[in-house]
Amino acid sequence: MSQRKPKVVLTRKLPDSIETRMRELFDTTLNETDVALSHDALIEAVKTADVLVPTVTDKIDADLIAYAGEQLRLIASFGTGVDHIDLAAAKSRGITVTNTPGVLTEDTADMVMALILAVPRRIAEGDALARSGKWHGWSPTGMLGHRINGKRLGIIGMGRIGEAVARRARGFGLSIHYHNRKPVHPETEAELEATYWDSLDQMLSRVDIVSVNCPHTPATHMLLSRERLSRMQSSAYLVNASRGEVVDEQALGELLDARDIAGAGLDVYANEPHIPETLRNLKNVVLLPHIGSATIEGRLEMGDKVIINVQTFWDGHSPPDRVIEAML
Repeated sequence: MSQRKPKVVLTRKLPDSIETRMRELFDTTLNETDVALSHDALIEAVKTADVLVPTVTDKIDADLIAYAGEQLRLIASFGTGVDHIDLAAAKSRGITVTNTPGVLTEDTADMVMALILAVPRRIAEGDALARSGKWHGWSPTGMLGHRINGKRLGIIGMGRIGEAVARRARGFGLSIHYHNRKPVHPETEAELEATYWDSLDQMLSRVDIVSVNCPHTPATHMLLSRERLSRMQSSAYLVNASRGEVVDEQALGELLDARDIAGAGLDVYANEPHIPETLRNLKNVVLLPHIGSATIEGRLEMGDKVIINVQTFWDGHSPPDRVIEAML
């Protein structure tokens, strides 16, 4: 690569220390307003940048990539998921794609566990009642929820985050069940005392809490369809801190409203920032604004990974977090 500094365009505001370091190392254009770039602004960015640093809120599809100038050689995404990037279109133009895996595993698993606790124990409802001024004191039958100790947790996607969730859940007395493309290593399965289900349908009908921890890919799009959600027990809970597109939100809202599913804890949605009114109006749903990875430590580590990927690539080497379609 050239010894000149690469022209890097950031689509969103990143932590100050990360932006400062990127300005030192690269010819970096910042987004100081932290408002998502318009489609026209993204077109201008791919026309002029050597490296684009988008986030999950940016749709880097084939139509946008078609506008890319010959100088655009790297899309260094600030985030783990890459479902917002058309990898095939990037590959056809010779554009390398990187992400920031691994650094958010513990943060996201913490949030999943928080939702697993919050929904059955009605934490959000209790908070609202305490703030309302309508609470009349302790009662033997007041705000009754369900204990999670002794319940079965079904994890969809036993990758890094799924395993981290399983380890936390075991500490709360949950037994671990999981559905994956293939079983995890026998040692990991033995450590977690986990039960593998080749059939997702069979697992859904037998567990008390379902945690969605798989990435959004063509194979997992609407994986939890109305038919599959209907297989869940009426006493079961659904937690999703992965991607909203994995779940049929319309069906979920209707099943929750009918109490065919006991409750849900959601941190992600299919059309963010839009959250369906059916979900927003339900008391048996805990809603979070996509904060599963929102820790200061995690964001700084993500930024460091982006910098390493850009610098390594510009130095003529294969970046450590290169995304290959076959890996997904």
